[in-house]
This record gives sequence, C-alpha cells and structure tokens, in this order.
Amino acid sequence: MKQKKKDIIKSLAINKSDVGSAEIQIGLLSSKIEKLAVHFKKFKKDKHSTIGLSKSVNKRKKLLSYLKRKKPDSYEKIIKQLSLRK
Repeated sequence: MKQKKKDIIKSLAINKSDVGSAEIQIGLLSSKIEKLAVHFKKFKKDKHSTIGLSKSVNKRKKLLSYLKRKKPDSYEKIIKQLSLRK
C-alpha cells in the first residue's frame, strides 16, 4: 500500500471537504506504520522510532474500536480497503 497522503484522503473521505475523519486518520496511520515497519527491517536497533511506532499502533487501535462501536459499516469498509485483518 504505497500511497501518498492525498490519495489516501481521497479514497477514504466521506465527503468532498473531509480531511480529518476517523477513517482518514486510520488510513494515514496505517501508511505511517508501514513506513516504520520497512525502516525497522533496515535499522533494527533504532529504539527511539519504536516508541513512535507503538504510539501510532495504539492510536489506530483506538480509532478502529471507535469506528466499530459508532459506525460498523464504515469499520468493515476500512478493514477491507486497508486489508488490516485477515
């Protein structure tokens, strides 16, 4: 999922002017997590970035649980589109 921020926002936006909904935040966090995962394959001893990765993962987890509780249909769409769960 090598996408730019604009592409992620366009694909997950609820309406034309949407830039900060939970869906978009989850998509942006997912791309950030993927970038950090690639970074850690190259730099295994980078402990400072590990903290940022765990914060991003926890924030995405909270946003996903919020979506599951408030908008289950949107939650299913996000899970399929970003292929987060198997």
